[in-house]
Order: sequence, then C-alpha cells, then structure tokens
Amino acid sequence: MIKAAVVTVSDSVVAGTREDRSGPALRDRVLALGWMVSALELAPDESEKIEAVLRRLADSGEIGVILTTGGTGVALRDITPEATRGVVEREIPGLGELMRAEGLKFTSTAVLSRGIAGLRGRTLIVNLPGSPKGAVESFDAIAKLVPHIVDLLEGRTGHADVSNSDASNSDVSN
Repeated sequence: MIKAAVVTVSDSVVAGTREDRSGPALRDRVLALGWMVSALELAPDESEKIEAVLRRLADSGEIGVILTTGGTGVALRDITPEATRGVVEREIPGLGELMRAEGLKFTSTAVLSRGIAGLRGRTLIVNLPGSPKGAVESFDAIAKLVPHIVDLLEGRTGHADVSNSDASNSDVSN
C-alpha cells in the first residue's frame, strides 16, 4: 500500500485566517485510490520551513509520496518549487510537464503552475497547485504513474504497462 503525506503550503492557512480546502481534497482523492494518508501537515510560505517538513517526512522512511499543495504560482511568496529543489536529489521534469499539459484541458492558467516533482531517497515529492480543483486535477494527471514510481524506488524494477489507452492502441510500425 502506498503511504502518502499531504502538505498544504499557505501563510493564511497556517495563520488560521483561511480554511485549508486543498489539503483535505487531496487527502480524500488519495484515500479513494486505496492509498494511506499518514500525515496531513501545514507549512507557511517560507523556504526553510517547507524544506524542513519535506526533509522530515521523506527521511522518516515511512512515506512513499509527499504531495504539496500551494505556493506553485507566480505570486511573490510562491516558493514551493524552489524549496522543493533544495530537498530533492533528482528531479522528474516529465511529471510537472504532464500536469501542466493535462491542466490546459481545464484552464488556460495551468501553465502558470511552476510545480515540480522529484525524489529524495525512496520518496517521491510532487508540488500541486493550491486550489482544491487544481490540486486534484493535477494529481489525477499523474496518479496512475505513482505506483510504478514507488515500485521502482522500492527495488521492484519490473516494467509494468502504465500507458494510457490512447497510447496503448497506437500503431508505431511502418
């Protein structure tokens, strides 16, 4: 079973002036997939605090996937991708590209999300937008790939077919 943590990055949620809606929305979506949510945490839009939470969760050895929500846009305090880069050891650019490409099907502002994905040890860390809708849609864009990534990180290196139905039906022969 995949063990996930959800981290909401938001000054206003931490201060108690706004309700966290994206963290619980992601938690509910993760649970609907049959995964376990081991932690639901908050962090302010401060690089050191974001990095500390990500390091603690990833280095615990208990979490396979950390999903952050918030701080991926272009506002001055949106620094989640930069903080994440300070923690991950290897980036996976294709996940961010896929989330933005799929997001364009729903909103033209999807390209403004600067979220990244990467690995720290055996933990996958993915940045998602701060709106509940954007967070869940972005997560859904990559959700079918996550079990394969977790398997690979755990040493199960068999290559399962995780292609989507469009790609699996295409003929690539000449």
